[in-house]
Amino acid sequence: MSRGGGAGRLAEIALFLDAAALGSFSAAGRKHGLSPAAASAAIARLETALGATLFERTTRQLRLTQEGLHYRQYSEQALDLLAQAEDGLHAGGGVRGQVRISAPSNIGRQLLLPMLDRFAALHPQLRHALTLTDATANLVQDDVDLAIRYGELPDSDMVARLLHPGRRVVCVSPALAARVGLPATPRDLASLPTLVLTAGDGAPQEWRYRENGKRHSLRLQGAWHSNDGEILRRWAVAGHGYAYKSLLDIGDDLRAGRLQTVLDEYFADSVPLHLLYRRSRFQPPRVALLADFLLRQFAALQA
Repeated sequence: MSRGGGAGRLAEIALFLDAAALGSFSAAGRKHGLSPAAASAAIARLETALGATLFERTTRQLRLTQEGLHYRQYSEQALDLLAQAEDGLHAGGGVRGQVRISAPSNIGRQLLLPMLDRFAALHPQLRHALTLTDATANLVQDDVDLAIRYGELPDSDMVARLLHPGRRVVCVSPALAARVGLPATPRDLASLPTLVLTAGDGAPQEWRYRENGKRHSLRLQGAWHSNDGEILRRWAVAGHGYAYKSLLDIGDDLRAGRLQTVLDEYFADSVPLHLLYRRSRFQPPRVALLADFLLRQFAALQA
């Protein structure tokens, strides 16, 4: 096999790894600024240079061949070692570079921003690229180093570390509760003003609860909707409806009396908050440092 190719070969390898992770030449191409045809052609050039077929291509899916699985394992190690070498060049001057982070809107604005300010004071040569979204992050497609997300997120390509045990509750402003009344059961929420988080496709979030030992969920339609959790918190404080929020998001509002919880005996399950990053033998020092810092910061929070 030829050892040539330089930067062009490295770009093709990175494209190959992203196509394997995303299961799509088109998705990998978008990440690299390439058209689907250009991405496919780049993979074909790599296969020709290697003398091996890396992918099984069908109309339904893209799957690695045995040769592709073998090449993926060693390519990941090679790029990890290259990143390790580049970070090592600056080891004497402290960590530097950029860490790309994705977080829910409430967590990002209320908790993460001050944490990043404290981290920046300790490591002034580091830069942060922060994306706030309540949609599920795809670390490969979105090119994210660290993601903060609620819930159980099993994924063999990601490491999930617990930031906070978490819990979602139904909350309301005392003024609205006095005006429209309190629900006796979760089903009563259907006849009350509610504030609902929506996904990118417009699907409303399910409000999950337990009754008589069984799990149930509500999909509330007659509500104010937003895809931004911080907007829902502000609407709840303003008295526009009942909201389904994480205790972490509304802790200050509860302590200040701006909101109160209801139906706590039904909405008692843990909804853990995780820090996610890609599974890799080598974690760049800047990413590992921030991950450990955030784990300590969240561990010190009040419930």
